[in-house]
Amino acid sequence: MKKIIMITVLFILYLTPAFAEDTPPTPLSNKAAIELVQTHANYMWTMVAAALVFFMQAGFAMVEAGFTRAKNSINIMMKNLMDFSVGSLAFWAIGFGLMFGKSATGFFGTSGFFLSDFTPDGDPWVLAFWMFQVVFAATAATIVSGAMAERTKFTGYLAYSLIVSAVIYPIFGSWAWGSLFNGSGWLEGLGFIDFAGSTVVHSVGGWAALAGAIVLGPRMGKYTKDGGIKPILGHNIPLAALGVFILWLGWFGFNPGSTTTADKSIAMIFVNTNLSAATGCVVAMIVAWLKMGKPDVGMSLNGALAGLVGITAGCANVTPTSSIIIGAISGALVVFSVLFFDKIRIDDPVGAVSVHGVCGAWGTLAAGLFNMGGVTLSIVMVQLVGIVACFAWTFTLAFLMFKMISKTIGLRVTPEEELEGLDFTEHGGHAYPDFTA
Repeated sequence: MKKIIMITVLFILYLTPAFAEDTPPTPLSNKAAIELVQTHANYMWTMVAAALVFFMQAGFAMVEAGFTRAKNSINIMMKNLMDFSVGSLAFWAIGFGLMFGKSATGFFGTSGFFLSDFTPDGDPWVLAFWMFQVVFAATAATIVSGAMAERTKFTGYLAYSLIVSAVIYPIFGSWAWGSLFNGSGWLEGLGFIDFAGSTVVHSVGGWAALAGAIVLGPRMGKYTKDGGIKPILGHNIPLAALGVFILWLGWFGFNPGSTTTADKSIAMIFVNTNLSAATGCVVAMIVAWLKMGKPDVGMSLNGALAGLVGITAGCANVTPTSSIIIGAISGALVVFSVLFFDKIRIDDPVGAVSVHGVCGAWGTLAAGLFNMGGVTLSIVMVQLVGIVACFAWTFTLAFLMFKMISKTIGLRVTPEEELEGLDFTEHGGHAYPDFTA
């Protein structure tokens, strides 16, 4: 019986191509096989990371809904749904080409629109790369939603979501990341460090959110005539907390996934990302406790997000110890920033400007200040140039965009619609039929 089994196995092996070859595998063929496995692993890791970043859309939706009132929950779900849906089409048609197309000037791309770089018999990497980049574009647009919650017309929202995804985000992105595909950006040519997008994604979203909040004005009842600040509490803090945990998970795709390579480098990026988030959360809790007398949950949740944003630029080029310092400063900074914007009467229901704009700028500077390869004045100056360029480009364009939308199709709902709640007035329903306050 054993002989029969052995003969059968040898016969099967003989029929296989590898066994049937007259010559054994050469070092060259082994190298090709290893490269093929690595290529497939890169595709797989990039797609898994893209899926994690896509899941962050759910996190943003939960955070925004939890930090705002029940009567606007449907509206917030619709906005976050449309951010990705409208943003995907806008980035496919225009944004990807502007961001990663061939560029003679270093300011924007001029090829690759409508995914024209893909051909059925060509290299399919453009599809994997596009998928990873579109979830980043949607993140930048979604950040704006939180600062403009509870008083924005849905049609106006659709218009600015499309423009951010198609033009504002991609053009700045081309300055910093264009060479990741076919482009070349003037800012990256200077040596700008922003590995996963503290500035490219988060500050772009944060500064656009600032412009939108200014043009819209505060929610009704937020500030009293005598200059006082009236808190408008969110309706579901557990939902907001769930959103933060989802975002924390998604960031393990956001930062390590930016390697687009399945290799050992992702281990340190994972650790840096987690340590900065944890430290930001703890420090924000302590600072809020000292200032307010209680360990505030909202500030603590935003502290975790601040740490995540802060480490995004330098996650691949700073040490774990440095990531703790970056996260600590981010956690303290977000508390003071939220209080500052409230004091100057800029109403940001979820703290998006502070978390993404301010901490994104800090994280970008920190990537230069804590660079493992050495810190020089020139590196720090380039980081500052990138921070200023991002603010100048994004805030200016976004402010003009919001003004134009306001003057044409309209940006803010009527006072009556705001009081009633956008769920009913904009979408004809209630998220909680028995509780519409």
